[in-house]
Amino acid sequence: MIDWNVAVQTGTRLVRPGPQVEPAEARDVVAQLRELSPIAHGHVRDFTGLPIEDDPAPATIVDRPGWIKANVDGFRVVLEPLMERMAEKRGPGLLGGGPGGTVVQAFGSRVTGMQVGAILAYMAGRVLGQYELFLPPDPSGAAPTGRLTLVAPNIVYVEQELDVDKRDFRLWVCLHEETHRAQFTGVPWLRAYVQDQMTEFLLASDLDPGAMLDRLRDAAEAVADAVRGGEGNLIDAIQTPGQREILDRLTAVMTLVEGHGDYVMDAVGPEVVPSVRQIRDRFQGRREGGSRLDRTIRRLLGIDLKMKQYAEGSRFVRRVVTEVGMDQFNRVWESPETLPTHAEIKEPALWMNRVLDPPVLDAPPPEASEA
Repeated sequence: MIDWNVAVQTGTRLVRPGPQVEPAEARDVVAQLRELSPIAHGHVRDFTGLPIEDDPAPATIVDRPGWIKANVDGFRVVLEPLMERMAEKRGPGLLGGGPGGTVVQAFGSRVTGMQVGAILAYMAGRVLGQYELFLPPDPSGAAPTGRLTLVAPNIVYVEQELDVDKRDFRLWVCLHEETHRAQFTGVPWLRAYVQDQMTEFLLASDLDPGAMLDRLRDAAEAVADAVRGGEGNLIDAIQTPGQREILDRLTAVMTLVEGHGDYVMDAVGPEVVPSVRQIRDRFQGRREGGSRLDRTIRRLLGIDLKMKQYAEGSRFVRRVVTEVGMDQFNRVWESPETLPTHAEIKEPALWMNRVLDPPVLDAPPPEASEA
């Protein structure tokens, strides 16, 4: 269904070059990011109280093409087994495994590969870092199951654009990404839970040609709506009814982990990042700005929804920690059942009354909290 080689080739061909720096400066940036990552790890461990290792693997520093290749590798790990199962469900025909279907799929996989590559090229110029959950298996078994990756040219570009202290900004970014590493290494079940939700979401796709045409029409309408400045996006447009329920669960957990990362990077405090308030103010303005074309693409790809996740999740974490402290907040990581729902993220008292014993606050009824 996806020609991964075409995806890499397209992405690396379309991605814009990073900021121009001298080779010596580039080496200094890489060296400092490698130095700051374990420092951030220590602050995250002490602040969050999550049971994480003292000496993690060093961060991997990449350029924009390197980020594209790493993400294609991750997609393959997750998607290829699912695609085989989906192909088995299709049966014969133009969309199945017959001779005609083979021709259609060969052509379609290249088209889809180009589409994936184009999206990754756009994202590769924006992402500052990530914790890669899904890596190709290491035959020796020595490699960790996840990897913290920092995109050096993007970090340099943003710190120049915002005109902020370089060391402070780099440490601030590391705090966010190290929080993600802490979440997925300190909470043993979380990685498998996210992967299971992704698997359910993909397997709930409509495979009937008529239903697929309906999804394509919805996608075309979402494009038109995004161009007009509306809230339409491709993620909502291509969902089936069954997928919407699954996506609600997946979105809730990702809102939590992203908001937790945003909260920690600011709350660790000015003792660690002296200019944190200035960085946050300028960075938030950058998130909300951009050209009309850039805003349209962000809406279309659901990136603006991700920005709302940061804000909603951060408010949830801040409210709970303020009311009951970090130890009680960390009960959120006990099991999938203690994760907040969408409604509980919007109204944290609902989560506190459901999970904490005894309940700590009066909460409005669920209907009111979702308004």
